[in-house]
Amino acid sequence: MSSSLRARPSAKWWALFVISLTQLVVVLDGTIVNIALPQAQIALNMDDHLRQWVVTAYALAFGALLLLGGRIADYWGRKRTFMVGMIGFGLASLYAGVAGTGGELILGRGLQGVFAAMLAPAALALLTTLFPSGTERNTAFAVFGTVAGAGAAVGLVLGGFLTEFFDWRWCLLVNLFFVAIGLIGGALFLAESKAAGDNRYDIWGALLVTAGLGALVYGFSIAESGWGDPLTIGFLAAGILLLALFVRVQTKVANPLLPLRVVTNRVRGGAFLIQAVAGTVMIGATVYLTFHLQIVLGQSALQAGLASLPLPLGTMVLAPLATKMLGRIGPRPMLITGPLVVAAGLFYLSFITADGEYFVQVAPALLVMGLGMSFVFIPLQNVALTGVAPHDAGVASAVTNSAMQIGGSIGLSVFTAVYAVAVGGSAGGTVSPETLADGYGATFVAAAIGMLIASGIAIVMVRGRKEDLLPQGSVASGAEPVAGH
Repeated sequence: MSSSLRARPSAKWWALFVISLTQLVVVLDGTIVNIALPQAQIALNMDDHLRQWVVTAYALAFGALLLLGGRIADYWGRKRTFMVGMIGFGLASLYAGVAGTGGELILGRGLQGVFAAMLAPAALALLTTLFPSGTERNTAFAVFGTVAGAGAAVGLVLGGFLTEFFDWRWCLLVNLFFVAIGLIGGALFLAESKAAGDNRYDIWGALLVTAGLGALVYGFSIAESGWGDPLTIGFLAAGILLLALFVRVQTKVANPLLPLRVVTNRVRGGAFLIQAVAGTVMIGATVYLTFHLQIVLGQSALQAGLASLPLPLGTMVLAPLATKMLGRIGPRPMLITGPLVVAAGLFYLSFITADGEYFVQVAPALLVMGLGMSFVFIPLQNVALTGVAPHDAGVASAVTNSAMQIGGSIGLSVFTAVYAVAVGGSAGGTVSPETLADGYGATFVAAAIGMLIASGIAIVMVRGRKEDLLPQGSVASGAEPVAGH
């Protein structure tokens, strides 16, 4: 951190605002186009198969390139990577927003994912080095975690508003506003930092993990057409084999793309797994919530967006209390209890009916889920990066984001399979509102089971004293105080 930044303490909090804004853009762009898809499909004359790639292209590029983006941030410079990623993300959003064909829109979304894979790890690494320990770090990560947790739902609200009152293209063009703020704020308040020592890139590791994650995400995305399809099986198998080979390579090279110490630490590994499960809910389950609100309850795009507000509001309302509790009781009790609360909300939501009232069946469940998520996201980012040496800050940040994206992709495909079984083995054709509600309810049960598993992961893996689970200057020194080795 620069001496000028240390001399102006308020600049750190402005930097936090810029970094949190970046996280909001990256997360909400995963959902903001969901509500606009029907209008975009009609305007660009896309068939149903092509339409799904508007969503998949972003997740595919984002998830596959995150680790490489993290290492670029570490070695090339985190602020520099942040600024280039921000410019590229803005240009990609502009290209997608003025797309004249479905192919151009999909290409623009893929380019958004490429630059988001640079932005996200750079932003989180900057946050880690800016707030290395203590109460300020807890507060900063609470703000960042709240934004990350609410981003998907905010995307639905903003997408509904822009689609209804302007045009679906503004769901993409609105990013230019955020990019402008990010560039100005980044230039003013962010200080450059990079990893010291050997900064040679692990090219083979980058190729293997990019291909492996890409094959895995693609395999899960096409699993909607059938888990037994040879193409689905082939891509999933190829993804697993490539990732296994990647792990093997990481044990052999002198300067690995992903030092295995980042993920094999028991506490951090548990945090990454919980992050993946949370992604299944915030990315996967919210898709079916949107379907229920619009298709079954007949809400407009804006109404559906507003109807999802209790989820982020619940997170934001409880965030100050969760932040105080983090310093007092530590992250472990919160990561055990939070998923249980979210699971309770999801189980309640699973009882939705076609003729049920929104304020009786949906709103209370979303509020409970939001309250529980505040106990998940606020400690999660902190724990996931505890004890990470400065040299690995960018790549560790990339793993946390990658876990969210990969988890969301896997969750969506699993929920789709559950839904297809619940409605009689097919998501196509004419299905009654009652059957649709039953299908959506089944997906929420599956999501609730996932959150119960997340609580179990916290019990088994997030173990140690409160002082060990929260950094007390260890990041600055590069020590590894986290329990669980």
